[in-house]
Amino acid sequence: MIKKSQTSIEELKQNIQSKSGTDLFDIILEDIQELRKILFDPQSTAVFMTAINATHWINEKMNEWLGETNAADILSQSVPNNITSEMGLALMDVADVIRPYQQVIEYLQNVKDENFLEKIVKLHGGQEAHDAIIAFLNKYGMRCSGEIDITKTRWSEKPITLVPMILSNIKNFEHGAGKLKFEQGKQEALKKEQELLDRLKQLPDGEEKANETKRMIDRIRNFIGYREYPKYGYINRYFVYKQALLKEAERLVHAGVLLEKEDIYYLTFEELRDVVQTNELDYAIITKRKDDYKGYEKLTPPRVLTSEGERLFGKYERENLPAEALAGLAVSTGVIEGRARVILNMEDANFEDGDILVTAFTDPSWTPLFVSVKGLVTEVGGLMTHGAVIAREYGLPAVVGVENATKLIQDGQRIRVNGTEGYIEIL
Repeated sequence: MIKKSQTSIEELKQNIQSKSGTDLFDIILEDIQELRKILFDPQSTAVFMTAINATHWINEKMNEWLGETNAADILSQSVPNNITSEMGLALMDVADVIRPYQQVIEYLQNVKDENFLEKIVKLHGGQEAHDAIIAFLNKYGMRCSGEIDITKTRWSEKPITLVPMILSNIKNFEHGAGKLKFEQGKQEALKKEQELLDRLKQLPDGEEKANETKRMIDRIRNFIGYREYPKYGYINRYFVYKQALLKEAERLVHAGVLLEKEDIYYLTFEELRDVVQTNELDYAIITKRKDDYKGYEKLTPPRVLTSEGERLFGKYERENLPAEALAGLAVSTGVIEGRARVILNMEDANFEDGDILVTAFTDPSWTPLFVSVKGLVTEVGGLMTHGAVIAREYGLPAVVGVENATKLIQDGQRIRVNGTEGYIEIL
C-alpha cells in the first residue's frame, strides 16, 4: 500500500510539470480524486483499524487477566514502517553526519541567513552537511507545523527551521543514538511480550489465552506504524499542488496582476482559477481577507464544538488525583520527573537532557523534538492522535488533553508526568 501511494505521487510529479494556466487546475482536481481514492481506500483503513482494535483488545484483556494497565503502550515501541517516528530518527542521523565538523557546527549556531545551505558547502565538512540535510528534505521537506493548511511554510521552503533541532541532537546525543534508541525500544517491546505470554500460560486456559494475545501483539507491531502513512502521502501531494500553484502565482506577479505570489493564499481555488484565466483581480478582496485573518488569529478555538455550532464546557470527573494535579488523558504509560519546557513554536526549542515538552498540540512535524525529551504534555489530543502514537513508540510518558497546560505550567518548573494515570503534578 505504501509502494502504491509512492508510485502515484511520482506520477503526479511527472504529469504536473508541463501544466500551466487552467490545465493546471484541471490536473489538480483530477488528482484530488486519486488522493481521495487512496486516502479512503477501505483496505487502508482496515490496516490501521486492525492495529487500533488490537491495541484496545490487549489493554482490556491484559487488565482483566493480569491486572496490567496500558500494556499495549510498551508493545508499540519501535514498530516498523512508521514514517513519522522514522523522521525523528533520520534527523538524528543528520546530526551524526555534521557532528565531526566543528566549523559547520559553529556556522549553524550563528546562522540567520535563509540561504545558509548554499554557503555551507564552502566549509570543511560543509558538502557532507549540505547533502545530509538535502536528503532529509527530499523525504520529509513537505512537512511543517499545521501542515494541513497548504499555505503554511514547509521545511523545504525554509530549511533553517531544522537547524535548532539538528544542533539539539548534536548536543544531547552520541553518534549512532538514533539506531540505538530504535533497537532499545524494540528489545523492551519484545521483553514485555515474552513476560505477558509467560504469565498468561500460568492461567487456566493459559495456552489459548497466550496464543490469542500473541496474534493481537503481532497485529499491533505489524500494522500500527501504517497509522501515520496516509497523512504523509496526502501532505506530499498537497506540496506538489502548492509548488505548481506558486509557479503560476509568480507568472501573475510578472504580469502585474498580483503584488506578491503569497497573495493567492487569500483566494479560493475557483477564484484563483478565474484570475489565471482572466488576468484580472479586485485587490480589495485580498486586503479585506488579510485584515479578517489578523482578527481570526486572535481567537481561541473552543475545546469542543458540536456540528450545530454549540460550544460545550466540562471538566474531567476523576477521583484519587493528588491535590492540585492537572488532569488529562493517559496516552503513553510511565512516570517521569523533569524540567518543563513550554514551547509554542518549534523554532524556539532548546532542550537539555531530561526535559519534558509542554505544548498546545503536536502534529508529525514536532516528532524530531520528541527524541530530545523524556515526556510530553499537550493541551489537545487523544489516544490515537499523532503525538500519542509517537510518544508510545518512543517510550515517552505522555498526558494529553490537559486544559491550559501551557499557561498553568511555567517554563522551567519541575513537573511529574504520570502517563499511566493521566495527570501532571507541579513539584
